[in-house]
Amino acid sequence: MLASSLLNPGGVVKFEAAMAVALDGPNGLTATSAGIGLRGEALKATRIAYEMADELAAKGLDAGRWFAGLAVATNPIGAALVGGGAIATDVYLNYDGNWEKWLVDHPGMVDTLIGMSPGMLSALGIPVDLATTLDLLGATYADGEAVTTRVGDPHHYGAPDNLEDLMEGLAKRNTGMDAGDTGPSNIDVKIIKNANGDVTGYVVDIPGTKNWNAPWEPQSANDSGVNVDAMAGNNTVLQQGIQDALRKAGAHDTGAPVMLVGHSQGGIVAAQSTSDLISNGYNVTHVVTAGSPVGRIDVPSNVQVLSLENRNDIVPHLDASDNPDSPNRTTVTFDNQTGTVGGNHKIEGNYTGVAEQLDNGSNPSVNRFKESAGAFFNGDDTNSVTQNYHVARKGVNDHP
Repeated sequence: MLASSLLNPGGVVKFEAAMAVALDGPNGLTATSAGIGLRGEALKATRIAYEMADELAAKGLDAGRWFAGLAVATNPIGAALVGGGAIATDVYLNYDGNWEKWLVDHPGMVDTLIGMSPGMLSALGIPVDLATTLDLLGATYADGEAVTTRVGDPHHYGAPDNLEDLMEGLAKRNTGMDAGDTGPSNIDVKIIKNANGDVTGYVVDIPGTKNWNAPWEPQSANDSGVNVDAMAGNNTVLQQGIQDALRKAGAHDTGAPVMLVGHSQGGIVAAQSTSDLISNGYNVTHVVTAGSPVGRIDVPSNVQVLSLENRNDIVPHLDASDNPDSPNRTTVTFDNQTGTVGGNHKIEGNYTGVAEQLDNGSNPSVNRFKESAGAFFNGDDTNSVTQNYHVARKGVNDHP
């Protein structure tokens, strides 16, 4: 510009005027950028407002259920006659007395009853909310120390290619049907490798509850105590076992991304484990849960979560909370009514079925999740291996 001003001073003046208008005029870049900045701040404020509204709505729902529980405990006879009588009438008139069928047709009742429990306890002189109730219940179950043992040799089972493969692998782990399974292993670690033999990721399969036990009878790393402790936000022997298994599989050394896949209890522990695993140097990037109550569990914002929930499965209702609506969490709800609690909750033909539909569908949120999980899909079947691990409580069942 300086050089050309000697040859064409008039043109330079016109250019400078045009630049001034383009930059600082009413529709110039300066005004436009300021407008974009203001619009961006407005969008941030809107997002915050929505999040606050969601949080207030959730707290309001919790409070409403709390007061309902207080009212029931204060006047149990009246509540039984009015509420209980209406439900019993519905069951016997419309469900031929089948309480299980009525319950799976009204799974929201589980949310209501669990949400009412703190109010009922408070009426008895124990002032608590739901989080405190879980803490108190968790304290009744001693957790203990994990003993993690590798079971058998690594075997080639095939790397997952999609969501259906993830659910099928989880189903095999849940029933002990995985190829090469030689013992009572609690979890599988799939070491995903490419054609060159390089590790691209790790997939951990975590099944659901295997033992329903009282607090004074601790059993396996898949027992009732793990359920309560994990929902209360506590570390558990199963979580310790997952970390031990990942370390033995080399995940800490390679730094490759880790996906945790869990059904029921397994999904609870998977979601609850993310923060601790990351703080201990494991590159957890993805979580997939199936039929798991994870709505009250905080997951780091850089971990992508996909939750599959059958609307007629009562287990995801056990936390009396909807899953957060956040950029890193996608929840897929579907209908598959079998008429039984177990049928609505099982993996095979239920969560495997919806996974297949999602693989063939066009849901943008699900597809974004799948695209972000490329490190775990399409591995080389010849090089990828699956390793079984038995996780036990020290001094309780610490033998393979």
